[in-house]
Amino acid sequence: MINVNKETFEEEVLNYDGRVVVEFWSETCQPCKELLPKVEELSKKYDKNMKFCNLDTKTAPRIAIKQKVLGLPVVRIYEKGEVLDETSNGDVTIENIENMIKKFI
Repeated sequence: MINVNKETFEEEVLNYDGRVVVEFWSETCQPCKELLPKVEELSKKYDKNMKFCNLDTKTAPRIAIKQKVLGLPVVRIYEKGEVLDETSNGDVTIENIENMIKKFI
């Protein structure tokens, strides 16, 4: 899983020629912190199909605002800069994330 920030988000996510799973999280978000290791497990399982990144919104708030991430956690799948699908807030479970990934592989 690649940690992206304000300097690398555009290159690693928006300009990437393929599908990218992005977990938007923050150190102050307890559900995010609980979810992170599980998403890392999914990244190992599906890394041949998709790229996996995470972005700490506390260190990159302008990206979160520009991407219209209003609450946490949010997990999205991007392709060529476009959001293909997302799960957010109370709907973010490891099962929902994996089902979302399976739709695009």
